[in-house]
Amino acid sequence: MTSDQKGQILKTRDDHFPVQFYCDTSLASSEKPFKLSEDASCSWAKPSESFGPKELRPRIEPWLTALFQSEHLSVLVGSGLTHAIHRMATGQTLPGMGASTLAILNEEITAEAKRTAEAAGRSEGNIEDQIRVANELLRGLEIIASTKDANAKEPEQATELREELKRILGEFACSILRGEAGLVSASDEKREQAFNYLVSFLMSFASRSGTRDRLHLFTTNYDRYIEAGADLAGLRLIDRFVGALAPVFRSSRLDVDMHYNPPGIRGEPRYLEGVARFTKLHGSVDWIDCDKTIRRIGLPFGAQDVTPYLTAPGLGEAGAMKLMIYPNASKDRETASYPYVELFRDFAAATCRPNSTLICYGYSFGDEHINRVIEDMLTIPSAHLVVMAYDDPLARIMSMYERLGRHAQITLLIGDHLGDFQMLVDHYLPKPAIDRTTFRMAELLKARWGPGQSDVEAAAPTPPIEGGQVS
Repeated sequence: MTSDQKGQILKTRDDHFPVQFYCDTSLASSEKPFKLSEDASCSWAKPSESFGPKELRPRIEPWLTALFQSEHLSVLVGSGLTHAIHRMATGQTLPGMGASTLAILNEEITAEAKRTAEAAGRSEGNIEDQIRVANELLRGLEIIASTKDANAKEPEQATELREELKRILGEFACSILRGEAGLVSASDEKREQAFNYLVSFLMSFASRSGTRDRLHLFTTNYDRYIEAGADLAGLRLIDRFVGALAPVFRSSRLDVDMHYNPPGIRGEPRYLEGVARFTKLHGSVDWIDCDKTIRRIGLPFGAQDVTPYLTAPGLGEAGAMKLMIYPNASKDRETASYPYVELFRDFAAATCRPNSTLICYGYSFGDEHINRVIEDMLTIPSAHLVVMAYDDPLARIMSMYERLGRHAQITLLIGDHLGDFQMLVDHYLPKPAIDRTTFRMAELLKARWGPGQSDVEAAAPTPPIEGGQVS
């Protein structure tokens, strides 16, 4: 491929190797803009032929439909979702996460943040790296200051660094809220379009029969785009928080669920459809550490500043330092602290099961503690991993694919077409209502016209049998 050819990587169904193809600039305006790369070969396209979404859809959509009806389904969403929704609504990128400048020990903190970022496979440190290093340094200064006089240098440095860390955390929270505000303040047409796509995206995964295990939805994002989309979709999210006015995080994992009583049937409640379990692995901008508990405060979506909502009665001395936003995940020992240990345990318990499928969208595979759980999941032969990504600039996805070696258990959709949020919803994700009516329609079409006689039938999903397998 030349520098002006945008590469796509696809691996589904019976593909033995990832298939690479590119957008031919001379065919970009046609309905079939893609051609296989020179060294690519597959059973469904010839090197000299061009193809487009119409040819790719029968290859991708039925396969994803079957996987989405697995016995256990989990979705891991990274920052790619927030970026895609924000750009669709505003035409602009999200507020950056670039490093800030500290008034004390800035050179030392910046150098260590850069070193650890490079060790994690990133070119330079960001504000999350700074927060993590500043927290570690503050703890060290506090230990030293505990043995020094009040007039010594270390107690003064610890105080100044604590104030700087409080400032940076406040600014970081405000940047997250600005990303939310961008979506809320977009034009009515653009905002409605973005939310419609977000709802369709979520319901493609959540539209599961009540007889199957609940969808487990995980995210590493601090923002609340998913919660906003779930509210609009009528999707009920179940998490570890209990309460109405000031929900409290509970360590005890109770299998709380939602049921209903069918008409005319007594004593046989059934699962209510449109329910998902929700976990924010890295915390949230509206979580605070208050009086030895983790609480979720009533922070409006897209508020200008988090500070006024931290001064409410009953929150004690809550401030920016009490916000439960994960200070980067490059240090594994941080995952052992409360409440993150509970959240990562939920992730491992939901994914590492037989007949389980994990969908990763917008996740760059930059968190080693999450990657290890995924690696453990793939040791189960019936488990499957689906990776959807707009790009792979640091080659983390493909390097992990090669390192794991379990190629038959991995599906790849990578590229600015295959991983594009709007293209996925329009062409490749299952429709948001995979129900018995759809399956009966497919069977009726097959009985009337036979296989291969109907374009509608070719695009229809195959009805799953018990246990999540497809006949």
